[in-house]
Amino acid sequence: MLVRDHLVRNGFDVVWTANGNEAERLFADVKPDLCILDIMLPGINGYEIGRLIRQQDKSVPIIFLTAKSESRDVVEGFKSGGNDYLRKPFSLDELMVRIQNLLSLSGRTAPGIYHVGKLAFDPVRMSLQNGFDSITLSHRENELLKMLISHLGVQIERKEILLQLWGDDHFFNSRNLDVYVTRLRKYLRMDPDVQLLTLKGVGYQLVEG
Repeated sequence: MLVRDHLVRNGFDVVWTANGNEAERLFADVKPDLCILDIMLPGINGYEIGRLIRQQDKSVPIIFLTAKSESRDVVEGFKSGGNDYLRKPFSLDELMVRIQNLLSLSGRTAPGIYHVGKLAFDPVRMSLQNGFDSITLSHRENELLKMLISHLGVQIERKEILLQLWGDDHFFNSRNLDVYVTRLRKYLRMDPDVQLLTLKGVGYQLVEG
């Protein structure tokens, strides 16, 4: 229930059951974008649920959650169709990273997540990540990146950025913008195909590929 509540707070629509016997029916009815399966459940266990899901869908991402730590349990999870395996206790932040990574690899999109190149930008959590590599952004960095990504491939005038993020284009704020652009360029190095270009006399443009 803690995992369910955390996912809901982060914009996911969650269908949940505490009984393994209900899981196959729910999967068939809902056809979710991702499944999180606890191994120890009343009724049929998570391994068996994974096998049943794989009979219906070969590509939906599956994450197993378990208190079991022996290597044979991990192997069994992957044999049962799992894409990832998370041992308890785990942090909810780590779970979110794994979810976002699997959704990205499968061509699905997490709610409120922007994708550019191999990078996933979450403006709610103020994070930028490539797989398991993640950077937490400051508020100003977050707002600037959100503006650039929402205009991907489009030129944005420097004055427009200053007016929207600082409220004026005074010299002091202009110098601050230079600092934040430098920081974002450093973060974007996680994917060399994503570049923040300076358009001399105009402004900036975020491009990929």
